[in-house]
Amino acid sequence: MYDIFFWTTPNGYKVLLFAEEAGIDYAIKPVNISKGEQFQPEFLRISPNNRMPALVDHSPVGGGKAISVFESGAILLYLAEKTGKFIAKDIHGRVEVLQWLFWQMGGLGPMAGQNNHFRTYAPERLAYAIDRYTKEVNRLYGVMNHRLADRSFLAGSEYTIADMASYPWTLSPERHGQNIDDFPYLKRWRAEIAERPATKSAYAKGGAINTAPTVNGEEARKILFGQTAAVLDSVKK
Repeated sequence: MYDIFFWTTPNGYKVLLFAEEAGIDYAIKPVNISKGEQFQPEFLRISPNNRMPALVDHSPVGGGKAISVFESGAILLYLAEKTGKFIAKDIHGRVEVLQWLFWQMGGLGPMAGQNNHFRTYAPERLAYAIDRYTKEVNRLYGVMNHRLADRSFLAGSEYTIADMASYPWTLSPERHGQNIDDFPYLKRWRAEIAERPATKSAYAKGGAINTAPTVNGEEARKILFGQTAAVLDSVKK
């Protein structure tokens, strides 16, 4: 049995995608990041970076006490290795999966996130920042498009955790100043993943958790974007 600490963000959906595809037994534990629930002491014991998603595995391999995992990429890798699903078993295939998983974690996610922040949430429009991150997301979309020109999925012919990590970050190209029609192979890949039953189930279950915008009002904005070490220290005390 797994507890998945979740909110309706691209990183949160990565883990639900795996859970639904693999058919694991799990429970969603909502963490409303707009209300600051990510700073609650019980959650910080699981996710010291005060970010979701996080995972608790109550039945780890070999038994013993539960294992908690934070960071979406680490969670996907942990689940893939434990279940033996959605990661290649041969060394060449495994390298392909891992490099595209880390490409998403270090590139597509952070750059798309910054792009969305400056386009949507920043109190003033900073032309340089918007232009910088819009161009970088365009470049990264282009990387994916070229990669998918001659293969079905990012790591090859099989759907893997690399695809699960990247897919949620491609669902709102207009928010990132992109036209999906400029990237036909990426568009095809995205459409095929969207039609998978597990994808539909993951987004239906996630959507039922939160029906309001993530950022709602100035107080939520301060919670989400005003975090410093001092804020974390005050919560821990």
